Amino acid sequence: MGWLYYVWLGILAVFQGPELLTVFGLPIPMTLAMVAAGFLLGIAVGSTPGLAGPMAMAIALPILISVFGFSPDALLPVFGFLIGIMKGATLGGAVPAILFNTPGTPDAYMTTLDGYPMTQNGQAKKALRVAHFSSASGDTFSDIVLIVCAPFLAVLVERYLDLPEKTALLILSLAFIASVIGGSVGKGLISLGLGLIAAYVGTGEDFYPRLSLGTETLAQGFPIAAVVLGVLIVGEVFKSLEDLWTEARYRRTPQETPQSGDQSLHWADMRRLFPYVARSAVIGTMIGALPGIGSTLAATLGYTTGRARHAKSGASPRFGKGAAEGIAATEAANSSVSGANLIPVLSLGIPGNAAAVFLILAADTIGGFNPGPSVFRFTADTVNPELVIAFGLFTCMMIANLLNWTIGGAFMRSMGFMSRIPKQLLLPVVLLLTLSSIYVQETRMEAIWFTVGFGVLGYIMRRLGISPLPFVIAFILGGKLEETGRQAFAATGGDAFFLLNSPVAALFVALSAIVILLSLRKPKEHRS
Repeated sequence: MGWLYYVWLGILAVFQGPELLTVFGLPIPMTLAMVAAGFLLGIAVGSTPGLAGPMAMAIALPILISVFGFSPDALLPVFGFLIGIMKGATLGGAVPAILFNTPGTPDAYMTTLDGYPMTQNGQAKKALRVAHFSSASGDTFSDIVLIVCAPFLAVLVERYLDLPEKTALLILSLAFIASVIGGSVGKGLISLGLGLIAAYVGTGEDFYPRLSLGTETLAQGFPIAAVVLGVLIVGEVFKSLEDLWTEARYRRTPQETPQSGDQSLHWADMRRLFPYVARSAVIGTMIGALPGIGSTLAATLGYTTGRARHAKSGASPRFGKGAAEGIAATEAANSSVSGANLIPVLSLGIPGNAAAVFLILAADTIGGFNPGPSVFRFTADTVNPELVIAFGLFTCMMIANLLNWTIGGAFMRSMGFMSRIPKQLLLPVVLLLTLSSIYVQETRMEAIWFTVGFGVLGYIMRRLGISPLPFVIAFILGGKLEETGRQAFAATGGDAFFLLNSPVAALFVALSAIVILLSLRKPKEHRS
């Protein structure tokens, strides 16, 4: 059974899966409908300052699981909805940046530099069309790279890396994430260490749970959804509520600028923008394939390289003065990160950003799909169901791209009103939905208290300038790291130096130390 056979099975799993309804005798597949619903919701969320794709994914995930259940048949509808949100939010993030000079996310800041001047010049609709064209192009390129590279990388890992090497690879990944995220490597390591400590509460021997303080509640460990949603979402809500108290109450209402001139995006415009889109798509894809770096750096590098090219050409207007090329360079870069971010997820089982975290959570909670090298393992006699799910996932991503190219632009341009929703009304709703979604999945009050407690921890970490993302990734990978390490220890006959006796494992451990040492020498700055 070759690749094409599994590709076909993945497509059939999407289009011949459970039906949602029938329209004029034509069945509508559940997964297809979930991708479309998630995509439209993602655009609306991305168009709302103060919200983001991961926040919507976090709230939706427990609700989706309660609706679809825990059977493997639920994987593709849930994955489809989450992927739709991820892609739609990336596209919608340009709306407030262009129309109201309000970046909803850090990477959207670069879009404001030329997007808002175009709005002031009466070309808001053209700026949105440029953003849509660039975002869809970068996203499509990134997905193609994902589909080609993820299976290839997974096959290499499965063929050449044994248990000691896989353990060392996890250590290298965690060291890399701790080093590149946050204000300093020290803060990243603190966040990483706290995540590992939380992961090991209630684990260990069956009758001797660790770090439980002799209580039955802690002996069961922390619910993974409560920890992740508490630190990432509730902590952000607490910090945003505090920011609202400290901000000035009087805000000037943005003045409406009359729009005039040609608002269409012509073929000549696309040809002029294409070099900027292509360069930024490559930059964003390369950065997205590295765990933990994120789209902010990609947007900054894409904009910087585009500005250098634009300055050499002497074209007008200049970057920062309403150049469509500035929007194209930024949006292509940050959109191409989304697909490439799933390369380490599917090939290694290592999440690199918040959106990937929730795909891992969905896979772990539902069961039947374990992201990692074994997903792309071919079997001679039987069908590998995980590989079918993987190609179904790729199919969902291409469907979302098709929606992006067809209806994404029109829906995006209609979402300007979302930017005017007051945050003081929005944040309590987000908090209520988050706690409700936790209770829907866990149905016990301890989970709510854990969520609030980890929300306080997330708030404190943000106040101290510590990124919560290394904490979350360490919490998710902690169990896998211990399990792989135990298996490697047993497989090497109880060799305590199994990480150093293998040349490849020793190389990974050395690279972990080098990454941390090099990060210590860099000037302190916020990297997210």
